[in-house]
Amino acid sequence: MSVFDVEIEALRGGPADLGQYRGKAVLIVNVASKCGLTPQYSGLEKLQETYAGRGFTVLGVPCNQFMGQEPGSSEEIAEFCSTTYGVTFPMTEKVEVNGEGRHPLYRELVDVPDAEGHTGDIRWNFEKFLIAPDGAVAARFAPQAEPESAEVVAAIEKTLPA
Repeated sequence: MSVFDVEIEALRGGPADLGQYRGKAVLIVNVASKCGLTPQYSGLEKLQETYAGRGFTVLGVPCNQFMGQEPGSSEEIAEFCSTTYGVTFPMTEKVEVNGEGRHPLYRELVDVPDAEGHTGDIRWNFEKFLIAPDGAVAARFAPQAEPESAEVVAAIEKTLPA
C-alpha cells in the first residue's frame, strides 16, 4: 500500500482523495495553529506557490497531540490558515499522528528515518515527509527544518516528476 491509497477526510469534509497526487511530489506536514513553529505556514505556502506548477503540493495535516496546539474546529483551522498565512494548499481533517489512534496515513510514514536516523513517533508539530511521485517516502525532516531550507528545497527539486 502507498500513501496514495490511504483514506482520509478533507478539512472541510468529504474524502481528501490522496490518489489524485499519484505522479506528483507531496510534502506531508502535521500542522498546528498555536505552536512556536506555526510561522512555518508562510514557508510552506511559498513552496506551494513555487512548485505547484511543476507537479508538487504541500498537504497539511492538523494534529492536536502536542500540548493541545491545534484545538480549533475544522472551520476555525481553515479560517486561521487562510486569513493569517494565505494558505492555498490542501488540508486534511485533524488526526492523531502517534499512539494507538495513529491515523493510517502516519502508519505508512513513521518507519522512514530522517537525516539523523530518527524513526518512529512524530516528535512535534511540523514534522515533514516528502512523498515521491510513485508514493514512496523520499525524505523525512525534523519539525525545526524550515520549509525553505536548502535541504528541503533540494529534496523537493530532486523528487519533482520529470
